[in-house]
Amino acid sequence: MKKSKMSAAAKNEAIWAWAFILPTMLGLIVLNFYPVFNTVYQSFCKTGDFGKGNTFVGLANYQKAFATPETLQSLWNTVKYALVEVPFGVIIALVLAVFLNKKLKGTSAYRTIFFLPMVCAPAAVAMVWKWLYNQQFGLFNNLLHTNIGWTSDPKVAWISVGIIGVWSIIGYNMVLFISGLQEIPFDYYEAAMIDGATGIRQFFHITVPLLSPTTFFIVQTRVIGALTVFDLMFMVIDKTSGALPNVQSIVYVFYKYAFDQGNKGYGAAIVMILVAFIMVITVIMQRAEKKLVFYN
Repeated sequence: MKKSKMSAAAKNEAIWAWAFILPTMLGLIVLNFYPVFNTVYQSFCKTGDFGKGNTFVGLANYQKAFATPETLQSLWNTVKYALVEVPFGVIIALVLAVFLNKKLKGTSAYRTIFFLPMVCAPAAVAMVWKWLYNQQFGLFNNLLHTNIGWTSDPKVAWISVGIIGVWSIIGYNMVLFISGLQEIPFDYYEAAMIDGATGIRQFFHITVPLLSPTTFFIVQTRVIGALTVFDLMFMVIDKTSGALPNVQSIVYVFYKYAFDQGNKGYGAAIVMILVAFIMVITVIMQRAEKKLVFYN
C-alpha cells in the first residue's frame, strides 16, 4: 500500500505542534532527565581533586553511606519530621476546611490568612520562628515563663521544626480539602439529616469517606515533600547547634557533602538512597489506596 501524503495544511499543523512541544521537551531533557542519569552515574564515582573529573569506584559510596551512622540517623530524622508534619498538617487542615466551607461571615478573609504562610519567603518564615524560639528573648519562653532550648535541645528541636512545617503547609492542604468538599453532593447530607444523623456522624460517615481521594492525594504528596525537606533545618537550626545531628534531614546531609565539601559522588549516593526509600513508600501507599480510598 502506498503511504498517503500529508496535505500542506496537515504539515503546517504538525510543524506548529512540534514548535509548541519542543521547548517543553528540551526543558524536561535538560532540567530533569539529564540530571537524573548524571546523578545515578556520579553515585558510582569519586569526585576528582578540586572537583575535576570522576573516578569510578563502584558501590564504595553506597557502602560508606550505609556504614556511616550519620546517614541512617538523618534518614530517621526525616521520617520523624514527616510523622509530625503529615498527620497534624492533614487533620488540622481538614477541620479548618470543614468550618471554612460553610457560608459564614468573613470566610474569604480567614481562608486568605491561613493560606498566607504558603506565599511567604522561607527565609522570612525562618527569621520569625527563630525569634519566637529564641531561648532568652523568644515569645514562647516569655509567655510560658520557661527556658526551653527550642532549637538547641536535641530532644525538642525536631518537634520545633515539625511545628513550623505544620504551620507552613496547613493553608495549602486546607485549600485542597475545600475544593474536595465542594465536590460532595449536598443530597447525602440532606438524607443524613432526615435520618437524624448529627454533624459528627455526618463528618465521619459522609465527609471522610467521600473526601478520601483528596485526602490520599494530599497525604501522598506531603509524605514526599516531608521526606525531601531541607530549608527548615538549614535556616532554623544553627550549624554550631548541638541539636543539628538529631534534626538534620537526609537532604541536608546531601547538601553538606555535595556542595559544602564538594564530594558530589558521595552526595549523589545519599540522594539515590532517599529516592529508593521514597519509591518503596510510594509503592506501599499505592497498594493501600485500593483499600482506603472510596471513589463515589
